[in-house]
Amino acid sequence: MGMAALGLADLEAARTHHPPKAKRLIHFFLNGGPSHVDTFDPKPALSRYAGQPVPSHRITERKTGAALPSPFKFQRHGESGIEVSELFEKTAAHIDEIAVIRSMQAQVPNHEPSLMLMNCGDSIQPRPSLGAWLTYGLGSDNANLPGFVAMCPGGLPIKGAENWQAAFLPGAFQGTHIDSKHESVDRLIENIRSPHADRNIQLRQIELLRRINADHRAQRSDPRLEARIQSFELAFRMQMEAAEAFDLTKEPASIRELYGHGVHGRQTLMARRLLERGVRMVQLWHGAGQPWDNHENIEANHRRLAGEIDQPIAALLFDLKQRGMLEETIVLWGGEFGRTPTVEMSGTKSKLGRDHNHYGFSVWMAGGGIKGGTVHGATDEFGFAAEHQPVSVHDLHATILHLLGIDHERLTHRFAGRDFRLTDVHGEVIRPILA
Repeated sequence: MGMAALGLADLEAARTHHPPKAKRLIHFFLNGGPSHVDTFDPKPALSRYAGQPVPSHRITERKTGAALPSPFKFQRHGESGIEVSELFEKTAAHIDEIAVIRSMQAQVPNHEPSLMLMNCGDSIQPRPSLGAWLTYGLGSDNANLPGFVAMCPGGLPIKGAENWQAAFLPGAFQGTHIDSKHESVDRLIENIRSPHADRNIQLRQIELLRRINADHRAQRSDPRLEARIQSFELAFRMQMEAAEAFDLTKEPASIRELYGHGVHGRQTLMARRLLERGVRMVQLWHGAGQPWDNHENIEANHRRLAGEIDQPIAALLFDLKQRGMLEETIVLWGGEFGRTPTVEMSGTKSKLGRDHNHYGFSVWMAGGGIKGGTVHGATDEFGFAAEHQPVSVHDLHATILHLLGIDHERLTHRFAGRDFRLTDVHGEVIRPILA
């Protein structure tokens, strides 16, 4: 399956195990852990038990107290009538395109291992990221742009580039980080233009470098050298195409207004431009650090954060659909875990926030091959744990690969004497959410 060099669309069917429903993936990553009971999983019982202990035997990372009702109103939307919080009112207008998974589970209530699990399929060992596996298996449909791009405004998230690592896959499949707080292409991508040489000189330099590396490679076998060669050549090719792809002035004013002018509006519009140019996966991070990690004052913090991305998400869903791209694009939304339905405590005082909760949380998917207007699974009455149709991260990954035409059990890479895969020895496709 390691055929990433074959970037032509008409070869795509030859690279897949079955006919794909989608060609590309965009992942909104709300790092820090958004609260499911305040976004896509309404729990009226929390109002009935407000200020009272919640019957639960779940162990939380920090001390929590009584039930904390959501401060946000939920309302039914679309023909499906799925309830969504007012925080995502614009996104909710597209709920009939969305399948909400309310029974996700992670393994531990800590950011670092949960980030690795969600992005790389393993919470402990260094493993290739989802985007690296996709580009390893499917390649990119544009030889002049990276197959996998990770945008994170303001720097790097927790665990940094490990979130989009290639690990034991060839280094060419690692994600390319873009600091999307910047607007000019020279700031977005370091060293995109040479201040010392014009294109003709660079062409001669890259040809000389290619010959030297080829001679070096002929005398030894080192996959790191091959990855380095490919990186140099891609960087050279990107100089022309990347500048055009990230130039939002090419978009009509109406489209720029649709997405909004904040950093998340800009990076989401950039992502759409990358996807339509053949990039296989774009991951959109909600800032560096852990902005959704709201242990305190969750009402003000979640309202502010959702206000930054609700419009861009809704704009993307609308824009992809009007361009005929949504049916071939998977849109994934979520964080590394959810948050407790009980209030976090500082001694005997309430912090009006929620602790980490890996026992049950929500993500949603839309687009290629997804049955919109669907709710899959459920947490218990209070939202503490997945109770009906629990879904593991391995199941989520298996489903994404399936939609892209890949059997997750057959996309493997031999390393250290065994065949590895994204889902390790786990994973079942979530068939009820498939169209």
